[in-house]
Amino acid sequence: MSAKPILRRCVACRQLLDRRHLWRVIRDHKDGVLLDLGMGRSAYLCPKEECLEEARRRKRLQKALRCQVPDAVLTTLNERLSASTGVSAEAN
Repeated sequence: MSAKPILRRCVACRQLLDRRHLWRVIRDHKDGVLLDLGMGRSAYLCPKEECLEEARRRKRLQKALRCQVPDAVLTTLNERLSASTGVSAEAN
């Protein structure tokens, strides 16, 4: 019996996807805003350039997490995006 996928909605494009295919941004009560690991209020984002730009431009992560998201977090997500597109370009 296969387990049902756990669906989450991207804060930028509003598409429902399996949470394993999304980036997770967490507002932790102690450490502030984290990526991927931790407990607290979460927002999910597609690993696409359009979604990252939409989230940055319209402050979707700030609204979803109800706090300020440091520029370092957005820079890290942008680096992940660059790394993942570089890997897919090398595969072709």
